[in-house]
Amino acid sequence: MLRKMMKSLGRLGRPSSKTTTDKPAKPGPASRTAPDGTRPSATVKDPQSRPRKRRPRKRSGKTRSGQQTSPQPRSQTPREPDAAVKTGKNTTPWSPDEVQVPVREGSTRFQDLDLTENILHAIADLNFQYCTPIQAASLPPTLAGRDVAGRAQTGTGKTAAFLIAIFNRFARNPLSRQARKGDAAVPRALIIAPTRELVMQIERDAQALSPYLDMHVLALFGGSDLDRQKSKLHDLNPELVVATPGRLLDFKTRRDIDLSHVEIMVIDEADRMLDMGFIPDVRRIVRGTPPKEKRQTLLFSATLSDDVMRLAASWLKEPVRIDIEPEQVAVDTVRQILYLVANREKFPLLYNVLTREKPERVLMFVNRRDTAERLTHELKRYRFDCDLISGALSQNQRTRTMTAFREGRLPILVATDVAGRGIHIEAVSHVINYNIPEDPEDYVHRIGRTGRAGASGISITFACEEESFGIPPIETYIGRTLPCVHPEDDWLTIPDTVKPLPASRVVMPAGTGSDQQRRDRSGGGRPGGGRPGGRRPSGGRRPASSSAPRRRR
Repeated sequence: MLRKMMKSLGRLGRPSSKTTTDKPAKPGPASRTAPDGTRPSATVKDPQSRPRKRRPRKRSGKTRSGQQTSPQPRSQTPREPDAAVKTGKNTTPWSPDEVQVPVREGSTRFQDLDLTENILHAIADLNFQYCTPIQAASLPPTLAGRDVAGRAQTGTGKTAAFLIAIFNRFARNPLSRQARKGDAAVPRALIIAPTRELVMQIERDAQALSPYLDMHVLALFGGSDLDRQKSKLHDLNPELVVATPGRLLDFKTRRDIDLSHVEIMVIDEADRMLDMGFIPDVRRIVRGTPPKEKRQTLLFSATLSDDVMRLAASWLKEPVRIDIEPEQVAVDTVRQILYLVANREKFPLLYNVLTREKPERVLMFVNRRDTAERLTHELKRYRFDCDLISGALSQNQRTRTMTAFREGRLPILVATDVAGRGIHIEAVSHVINYNIPEDPEDYVHRIGRTGRAGASGISITFACEEESFGIPPIETYIGRTLPCVHPEDDWLTIPDTVKPLPASRVVMPAGTGSDQQRRDRSGGGRPGGGRPGGRRPSGGRRPASSSAPRRRR
């Protein structure tokens, strides 16, 4: 051992043969000849004299060893927004003469209105030819800059009516770029809607109507990442913002958005927004916009009661009121059926309706969230491909469910009135009212999901002994008598050959009550799942409130 230590000490004290050799070193910065003809001193360490280790190439993701690589620094240049929110990229040459729409008595053609060429191009791409009643009545005053309060049933095209008015204003009065106020975005137009689904639907419609405009559209709603929306708001500085009241106030309070330059403001589904308790939020939002004399304000809803109009009188300036009666659509395009059944016979009747009539796409409405969960659970037990949408689900779950229903991959959707208010989907063949709505206006909203834009549809309502008192107000509201039908006896029973799945095998969306009960059942031996583990919540000590005597040791 001593000999090895002496050899190693001698090796350390001996000069390195690599630095004293006369053999020329590898060409490199340190081995080059100096201007005076001398070489660098051998005592100076040459970083190129030793072979350098090869540095691994930078790769995205994980290295071979499984370690996560550090993220690359983001460029300071604003990134190009996605095509979904960036409009104005399509520059295909087009002329209005390419589309010939024949004149039809009693109908208004879009080309008869004072619309710009890029707006008419987008309308032609969507194969819109004639205005719906609400569009024909509201577009002339809105294009002239007047305030409008429009009342029309859902599915009659009121969303397109106010979007066309907004985009035509942008096209007539283009701005090179809206100036920011510090870091805050400054939109030119604002649309307020009560639900996330409705906000997302309006954003999709806005993108479809503005492919030939150089502008940005952004939707702001709760239930999603606030920082991500803030980043988009800062990067895009959108001309049009579509938002729910709560999330819009979040950004307004943080001074991420400035509403003092809003030129046109739209309040959609005004009655539902006010019924849901958004009055204080809407008032705060309106106070942040210019005075009503300096902005154009539009109110659109399926129902505009006197209470709503009295409240809106402080927001609108000499508005043009437009009323499109709901029964015009309900009578002409929707076949309404009312089944008189007992409460216990509802689900057997529903089972037979779905299995015998085989509807293509069904939207089912209930009055309560827990009813939606129980009904969805029972439908899954009988092997129906269905899902639900309610406020208990996360935004990602709701978006996935709505996308599947919209694309036809989900044939049955169960919804509550609040969540279903934003459902605007074409080709819904059947609307089933599993519960009679408490408000007659909600009945109009529900059946408006089918028979949209002149297409035919079927509305089926179950009236039991607990809810039949709601039929007369509905008949009074729509101005007609609903045909009542007593179903056949074999429609009120489920065949004995049909065996449902065990309740434990039914998988419900995370966050619902049925999913929580399933997890509780699997959590322990007690009926409710029991406490996790075997210790008391207090750490093993008996609670002080216990009246049982403590044993002596």
